Order: sequence, then C-alpha cells, then structure tokens
Amino acid sequence: MYSKVEADQFSRLHNLFTFHLGVANVLAWLVSIYAAFYAPWVRNIRPLIDPSYAGQVESTWSFLFVFPTVLTVSWLMALSGREIFRHLRMVKNEKIEFGIAAALAFAVFYLAIDRAVTALFLAA
Repeated sequence: MYSKVEADQFSRLHNLFTFHLGVANVLAWLVSIYAAFYAPWVRNIRPLIDPSYAGQVESTWSFLFVFPTVLTVSWLMALSGREIFRHLRMVKNEKIEFGIAAALAFAVFYLAIDRAVTALFLAA
C-alpha cells in the first residue's frame, strides 16, 4: 500500500491544497457579493459588457456566482474525498497532481474575480 513517508507527504500536500482552496473560495465569494451590490441586476448582462455579443443569455446572478459555486463544490469535494484522492492516482508524482489541481483551481478563481471586476466596471 503506502509507506508512512508517502502518507505523510500526501497529508501535507492535501492540507496545504485544501487550505489555499478554502481561502480562494472565501475571497471569490466576498468579491462576487461585493460586486453584486453594485452590478446592474438584469436578465442578460452580456450585452452590457459587450454590445456586439449575440450569444447565450446570462443573468447577473449566474454571471457573478457560477465560478464561486464551482470553487465551493470543489473545496467540499477535496475536504470530503481525502481518502478517495489518496488512492486515486492520475500521475505517478503527487506533487504534479496537486500542481495541476492548483492550476485549475487558480484558473477558476481568476475567472470568478475577473467577472466580478467586470460587473463592477459596469456600475462605474
């Protein structure tokens, strides 16, 4: 199975990852909630951002809160699925796995903040 050193390394990396994912989650929610107070609440916010956009309708609620919700779900999955993740291996090196997960989480965090800032610029 796993040696004590491998188990300790996984625990250390998992704790570090879930802590930082939790911090990113809180920050994304705070910025999105702050933007929600100032953003125009409309059924379709996309034409306000880009008047030439003729794509899918997206309300202010979904524009601001989809990515923080994705972060929350991923954080809860990381917290509750610790033992599953310990036994599930995609790559041989755990540091690479956690690096890929951190890069994806950062991308979702960046998109959440970017959307909130875009909504704040609409209000200005």
